[in-house]
Amino acid sequence: MLLTIRDLSRQLQIKPATLYAWAAAGKIPCLKIHGVLRFDPKAVQEWLTSFAVRCEPFPLQLELQEQGDSVDELIARAKRAVYTSRRGRPDQDRANGKEIRNGSV
Repeated sequence: MLLTIRDLSRQLQIKPATLYAWAAAGKIPCLKIHGVLRFDPKAVQEWLTSFAVRCEPFPLQLELQEQGDSVDELIARAKRAVYTSRRGRPDQDRANGKEIRNGSV
């Protein structure tokens, strides 16, 4: 039994429009019967199998914690490394802006 666009889009959990685009580009095996697209389940399964890649586990590298680092110090260091203010300067705290100048803090 051949699959319809709706059947295959549900199985693959993709939009029907994506299947139409893939079929038009020749990316997925399909049959066009009197202008209607149909999919052979065996051909689709072989096509899916061709994408199989063995995933190697990522090596886990943990930074050694320095003696005396508290959780609060670690969090503060992580925030400094990642977060930036709207102006792009990580050393400037957002709370020291208009609120302090206007006396609302």
